[in-house]
Formats: sequence, structure tokens, C-alpha cells
Amino acid sequence: MSDDIGVVLVVDDDPLNRAILSKGLERDGHVVRTAATGEEALASLRDDPADVVLLDVVMPGMDGVQVLEELKGDASLRDIPVIMVSALDDYDHVVRCIELGAEDYLPKPFDPVLLRARVNAGLARARLNALERDRVRDVFARFLPETVVDDVLARSDGDLRLGGVRLVGTALFTDLRGFTSFAEATPPDRVVDVLNRYFEEMSSAILDSGGTLLAYLGDGILAVFGAPIAADDHADRALRAAREMLYERLPRYNDWLRAEGFGEGFEMGIGISSGPFMSGNVGSERRLEYTAIGDTVNTASRLEALTKEQPHAVLVSDSTRTLLLGSEEGLVFVDEVTLRGKTQGLRLWALAG
Repeated sequence: MSDDIGVVLVVDDDPLNRAILSKGLERDGHVVRTAATGEEALASLRDDPADVVLLDVVMPGMDGVQVLEELKGDASLRDIPVIMVSALDDYDHVVRCIELGAEDYLPKPFDPVLLRARVNAGLARARLNALERDRVRDVFARFLPETVVDDVLARSDGDLRLGGVRLVGTALFTDLRGFTSFAEATPPDRVVDVLNRYFEEMSSAILDSGGTLLAYLGDGILAVFGAPIAADDHADRALRAAREMLYERLPRYNDWLRAEGFGEGFEMGIGISSGPFMSGNVGSERRLEYTAIGDTVNTASRLEALTKEQPHAVLVSDSTRTLLLGSEEGLVFVDEVTLRGKTQGLRLWALAG
């Protein structure tokens, strides 16, 4: 369908008005649907949204103002441009509708030139809204699993700011061992290729397990599970991702490195901790990042660093083990340690299979 052609819903209790508007719109090539009542209009839009709505202000039963209020209160319909149809002496109602979010108004009797201009402007707004929705979705899809992007957009009403919340989840840190010395001895373009290949493998493991990517930190990754949408099994998801990274993704990545002539490959360290943290988008209007803040995140980072001193590639806090809903199979007790900045000991577990 051409950009200047769209689906228009005409809502008017007067059959003659519906016929006049429909004929003019169809002459311009638009697909026209009609509704005789406000209730019928809402049912039609919820079943199959239109590109533009022409809505009569004065109707028996649910009038145009009430229909407009319902539309603007429905997250799935509020972006549809609504043009109010009103008699010339119904100025107060028109002003009220514009305040509620109506795009424009069309006076009676209908002027075909004005009708065409109003509808074309509404279609242009609909196209802009669609482009903005796609842009916002693309932003979220960069750090969220595809399966939860639409849910997040619905909950946040498409607002990229995602205000801060406090919740219980699991943080996961990874680090690629020996990459710094490799990078110093390798041409930059190849370093980037190798790093991107690693990130592609490990990011997929996180996203496939329902995690949220927060940041790439040099050759490391920070991710959380159970945010921005709470999940009771966040600890299980994080452990599943760690298993996949260590036992499936890393061996495959190292096979690729050997095939490309980059030596015998790398090892990696992973730290996992569960508990309360704050999360939300931070930054400016020009640049935003979704992040998590709190002791749980810091502990995961320190556990990852501790793997350098341990014979275990994955260290898991006791809080994560406690919050597992599924089996603890593969976890072995390591020791009780006091992390930097802590006064109390922390029981550590390692992933052994």
C-alpha cells in the first residue's frame, strides 16, 4: 500500500455522513471501514487497528469524547491519529478533544479538499509513529531477549527512560583470559574480529537464557537475569547461561580460533551472584544505557576476578545457590571467603559440570 493510502475508520451515527465520508475517502484510494456507535468503533479497532480514525463528537450512547478517552488510555491504540468530526458551533467539544490528544478536527459540512488534507496529515503522523516504534524496539532488542522486547515496550509504554526499580535478580560477569596480551601482538582489525566473534557466542548464550545484556567491558560482559522483567527462576537462567558459555560456546569459539591460526584459544572466568539491585536506564536524551547497580552486581564482579586465583572457571555465590528453583547438580562447595570491602564471609560454589 502506498504511503499516502491507508485504512480509515469512519465513526458516525448518521448513515448519510458515513456514506459521504466513505465515498470521498474511497475516491482517494483509501480502505474505509465504518462504525455507527462508539462501542462498535472500539471493538473494531481492538480487533484490527486502523491507520486513521474519523470520529464524530456527538453520538448517542458513548459519544466521541468518551471513545477518544478510551483510545488514549489503551497503550495499543493511543498512537492512532484521531480526527474529530464536529459541527462548526461545537467549538468547546473540539477543544476538549484536542486537549485529550486528538490530532485535528473536521468541520461539518464536509469540504473534500479539507478532508483530504486532514486525512493525509493523519497518515503522515501514523507513519512517523510507526517509525518511532520501530526505532524504540530496535534499541531494546540490542540488550533484551527477543521474546521479552514487546512485553517491556508494553510495560514501559515505549518510554526509553525505563525508570529505576529495585528488584531481586542475578548478576553475571565474564572475562576472557589472556586476551590483552593477544591484542597487543595482533593487528587491530583481527583483534576486533576475534572479539566480536567471542561476544556473538556469549551474548547469544545470555539472551537465549532470558538474560539482559548490560555492557561489554573490554573483553568482558555484564549481564543480569530477572530485570527489567522479574523472573522467579533468574538464578537458574544465569547458571544455564554459564554452563552453555563454558561447555558449548567457548569450545566452539576456540575451535574457530585454531582454524583461523590464532593459537590454542582462550580460557574464561565467570562470576555469578544473586540478590537485590537497582536497575534502569541512565544517561542523557542523546545517549542512554540500561544498567544495574548494587552490592549484588559488585559481588559478581569480584567473584569473576577471584576465578583467576581458583582452579574453577565459574564461581557462584551462596545466595544464587539458595535461590535456585531447579537442581543444584553440578555445583560443588569451594570455600568461605571474605571479599574485598566485606566484613562477613561468603560461601562460594563452583560449577563443575
